[in-house]
Amino acid sequence: MPIRVVLAEDNLLIREGVRALLDAEGEIAVVAACGDYDALLAAVEAERPDVVLTDIRMPPTGADEGIRAAARLRRSHPTVGVVVLSQYDDPAYVLALLEGGSGRRAYLLKERVADPEQLVGAIRAVAAGGSYIDPKVVEALVAARARAARSPLADLTPREREVLAAMAQGKNNAAVAAALALTPRAVEKHINAIFSKLLLGEEPDVDRRVKAVLLFLAEQG
Repeated sequence: MPIRVVLAEDNLLIREGVRALLDAEGEIAVVAACGDYDALLAAVEAERPDVVLTDIRMPPTGADEGIRAAARLRRSHPTVGVVVLSQYDDPAYVLALLEGGSGRRAYLLKERVADPEQLVGAIRAVAAGGSYIDPKVVEALVAARARAARSPLADLTPREREVLAAMAQGKNNAAVAAALALTPRAVEKHINAIFSKLLLGEEPDVDRRVKAVLLFLAEQG
């Protein structure tokens, strides 16, 4: 039996091109093709496919419909595999896709559509219960983890990071204390610890505060 696929892509030319490519593969049958989030969910209900192949961004918002569809289908149709096509190698999208587990999920860059072997391989993998992540995205994820490990902020505790994030919003110590339900004394202790860990101990308080915030904002990208 062929792998039954629902295809979701709002760009008509890309949608028809991918459909033609998949139809040329004897082991895959495109049972529905649609251009938005609601139509995708309706097609899954009607066709009960083995795999959904979806763009990451579609109407109505053009934001992260593919990721949201994958999360919803994990709850409503857990045996349906989802391959997300994206032009973005941002690891945050991949982590969001895999938040509920990696089984039956794949993330593939759109540039791979021209390579039937990779596209069909990803579809095969999720249909069989496995996963597939584009190698370029894996490289980006590894690089991001390496940057985080080298960051001077890596030694901060979660609470210290919260304090620093509040400082980056322009809050003074009293406002930080109110926002995080801390005493002013506790906020002072956390800030002193931040300065120490960031090796800002020999500078005036104002300069230290500014430099700490700049380090935080630089890490956030």
